[in-house]
Amino acid sequence: MTVSIITSIIVWAITGALGAFTTYLGMRYKKVTRENNALKNGMQSLLRNNIIDAHDKYMKKKYCPIYAKESLTKTYDSYHALGGNGVVTKLYNDIMALPEEPPEPRRKKSGGNEI
Repeated sequence: MTVSIITSIIVWAITGALGAFTTYLGMRYKKVTRENNALKNGMQSLLRNNIIDAHDKYMKKKYCPIYAKESLTKTYDSYHALGGNGVVTKLYNDIMALPEEPPEPRRKKSGGNEI
């Protein structure tokens, strides 16, 4: 009878410890998931802001150098991989459609009229 009681106590203790450990793992998983989602959303926001700033800058200039397009493509790909899309895709496409060289300045004729 004593062995039966000791065995029951051991089984109860192991079951309780496993239950507590499982609860801890579940809580830890939820916390890590929340943190990962916050990091993902924060990174996505930073990338989106970078693309918006580049759009404003290069649309004013009316051109976008090839090195900037390459960098922006990497930024957009990362943004898109994190689940971003929508308006930023249009902004990205606007920038990619720009020429890579600045527009030629208009020269003036000797009479003051533009050519």
